[in-house]
Amino acid sequence: MPDWSYHPLKKLLLNKMSPKTSREFIHKSMSTIASIPGGRNLIDFLGHMKAPREFHKEIQHAKFSSPIGLSGHIDPNLSGMNAFQELGFGFIEFGPIVLKEPKTQKEPRIINGQILFSDHYERVPLKLVIKKLTNLNIKTPIFAKIDQQVTRYEWDIIVQHLTPFVDAFIGTSEQFNSFVTNSLERSFYVSYSADDKRKLELNIEEFIHHPCIGGIVIDAPKRTEDSYWHETANANECLANTIKQVKDLYPELIVITSGGVETPEEACTLVHAGAELLILTDGYVKAGPGLPKRIHERLLYEEVRPIKKQNSSWSFLFGLSILIGGIIALYFAFTSIILPYDESFIGLTRADLLQVNPLILSFMSHDRMALAGTMISGGILYIQLARHGIKNDLHWTRIAFHSAAITGFIGIFLFIGFGYFDWLHGLFWLILLPIYYFSFKEGKRITGAPFSSHGKNDRVWQYGLYGQLMFIMLGFLILAGGIVISTIGVSKVFVSTDLSFLCMSPQMLDSISNNLISVIAHDRAGFGSALISVGLLVLMISLWGFRKGERWIWNTLCLGALPAFIAGIGTHLYIGYTTFIHLLPVYFLVILYLLGLVLSYPFLKRK
Repeated sequence: MPDWSYHPLKKLLLNKMSPKTSREFIHKSMSTIASIPGGRNLIDFLGHMKAPREFHKEIQHAKFSSPIGLSGHIDPNLSGMNAFQELGFGFIEFGPIVLKEPKTQKEPRIINGQILFSDHYERVPLKLVIKKLTNLNIKTPIFAKIDQQVTRYEWDIIVQHLTPFVDAFIGTSEQFNSFVTNSLERSFYVSYSADDKRKLELNIEEFIHHPCIGGIVIDAPKRTEDSYWHETANANECLANTIKQVKDLYPELIVITSGGVETPEEACTLVHAGAELLILTDGYVKAGPGLPKRIHERLLYEEVRPIKKQNSSWSFLFGLSILIGGIIALYFAFTSIILPYDESFIGLTRADLLQVNPLILSFMSHDRMALAGTMISGGILYIQLARHGIKNDLHWTRIAFHSAAITGFIGIFLFIGFGYFDWLHGLFWLILLPIYYFSFKEGKRITGAPFSSHGKNDRVWQYGLYGQLMFIMLGFLILAGGIVISTIGVSKVFVSTDLSFLCMSPQMLDSISNNLISVIAHDRAGFGSALISVGLLVLMISLWGFRKGERWIWNTLCLGALPAFIAGIGTHLYIGYTTFIHLLPVYFLVILYLLGLVLSYPFLKRK
């Protein structure tokens, strides 16, 4: 559930539920999707959240794909574990773990938008933890946080059963002094609160050289009211100061923070202070599931490194060729409409068709104009991806470019759905094929991850999410429309409004020429195929390209959609085919387009 769907849904639905109900709804929904065949790929497609390879590291023999982890407080029922590893987390905390299932659990509360946790945490029974660890294919490191009230007997059983499955244990200094021995097979991280700096300074010297100690976990400072607590307003600043003090004394000590992060900027503050790993708590709920991804992009943004320019000439040429092809198709649609080989296949000349029914040529013109406008839009989108994405080593632009291009090539088979092969289209694809081959070859070197200066979860960002949602809906509906039109093109060819405009039935058209409907079907299928490619481009650019200050994304979506919309609406006005119900889907798409431009402008265009 990416941010562009989470935040609108949160306002409309989740905030009206109890915290536990909304939490379970989200986590179970994501885990269900991750469990079905192809579900993990769908999550990756929608969010593109996996951590870039730049963040891969090894600490205490555990391999982390990201420095960002998730607190056990967020999912005490472990109902979302099957999906969390797909959301960019480098490790997951389970706990606090107890031996037996508690008789009562105090749920969190939300007051004035503030999440309040009970002093008596929602505890996780050992049986549930083992069930999840054995049934789920969890590939990320697991930190087991053991409840501070367990006895020595319970401690031994919990550690014995979890050692084969987890990478580290988290506990208090009292547990370390009472229970931890040299025989512990996993690293132990001592947990402290940033409020208790005195205790941290006194105890750290006692255990720092112990062979089982992996490091320390510093919890964000808390404020307690009526047996419920929440993080203090200055939690991030307090954590950063504590980290610096510890690192000044013990620079080699591994420091993990828990809480105090709601924005990418706050995460960067803790990393720069010296924290090796960060555990997200209630800030993750407020900021949305995209927070790990945005933290990764901000951390990459702050790295000083040369911009790796890539060759994009063939990709640019591919887009330019489609643009030129669209302009040529538009010229024919405005002039002769049908070409000599069309006339030969139909068995009638253009003059003959005009004499039988002038509306036939107008109808064919409207399909061909719409195809031309869609090709021009596609060409612009491909060119922009080449100039600003592939050239700048952005891996997501390569995936978007080639996914849409391959889909477009496959669409040529739709042209012959009714037995008619357009030789001009065939020649066009033969010219494009070697250009695309070299474009695909040069794209293999594109591996770079995106970065962003986005630091705060401000109102501009929130408006940008709604703008992103509008464009995602736009791309999806264009894609769906292309599939519908292609299906109609290779099946019944006409909808009812088409026949009303023509004032003829399919049987009457067939009586004019047995091949006339085949040519019209070929136009429809070709237009539908082009829409599928453009819909994919708009969808993938909207899903993966929205980042603060990415002016080229706004320009691409703004300019790229115009030719298709102008041709789609203009051609209907030009030939007089203005039936409202027929044009209603296009009007709706235009509304989404305009709303998307307005809402996303401050986020994408302002430097």
